Amino acid sequence: MIADVPPPDDTPEEPLIEYGEYEECDDEPVDLTQLKTRRDGPSGTIILNRPDVRNALSRLTIRELTQAFDEFHRTHGIRGIILAASGSTFCAGTDLKELSEGVGDPEFFKQWHDDAKQVQGLLEKMLQLPVPIIAAVHGPVCGLGVALALAADMVVAAPEATVSLPEPKVGLVATQTAPLLSFRLGAGPAARLLLSGEAVDANEALRMGLFHEVVKSDLVWVRAQELCSSAAEGARESLLLTKQLVNETIGESLKTFQAIAAANAATARTTEAAAEGVAAFLEKRKPQW
Repeated sequence: MIADVPPPDDTPEEPLIEYGEYEECDDEPVDLTQLKTRRDGPSGTIILNRPDVRNALSRLTIRELTQAFDEFHRTHGIRGIILAASGSTFCAGTDLKELSEGVGDPEFFKQWHDDAKQVQGLLEKMLQLPVPIIAAVHGPVCGLGVALALAADMVVAAPEATVSLPEPKVGLVATQTAPLLSFRLGAGPAARLLLSGEAVDANEALRMGLFHEVVKSDLVWVRAQELCSSAAEGARESLLLTKQLVNETIGESLKTFQAIAAANAATARTTEAAAEGVAAFLEKRKPQW
């Protein structure tokens, strides 16, 4: 539901990405347990709210994010959406505790594929929304959380923010982050992040183009709100067409790559390496490859 909470701590013929029009109505709010939402003038804010697990993304979190973006899309007067988080970490990526139930077992392939399709749907929805999405990243963002930031149109970050893709270190593959990462940065910088698993700090992320602005920690959400207000001064149709112009260039390839990524994500989670890597992470030990 939309609640009054304080700011977070802080192609051509048939394009495969379709851009929706606003439905000028106010719908019944959805019940959210792993997110909070708020409305401030022309902007809506979605807050990841699992600070006890560093805002790890469970199946329920993915479903609620999809619902929250849908709700703001249908809310009259919303001209921009901010994605933020509570606690000290923006997002730790996939919920590995949830993933541990069945990882490494080929019999769970359908479950992993269904999970990947849900993530694919969320990322495509973020790209399709006809208003700007600003990620307000106040702390570390890892794994699948990086895909959320990449699916946003702009990223405002704090100096404490870092970016990492540690999937290989736990026997997994950042399949659904890779297509967006390659589009935003190019294949070379993407390979560095995807293969090394090393974290980059805020200044390096800014230089690479992962972040667009770095501001003081207590101003991250404020700056994101300013960007929403600035965008609200433009015509709604212009914003829609601008996002279409920017994102339609990847529309066809994104659909294809994300479909491949969904299958690869499922396959990667059935391996012995995935089972050992996730178990080692949860047991706080080094994996035995």
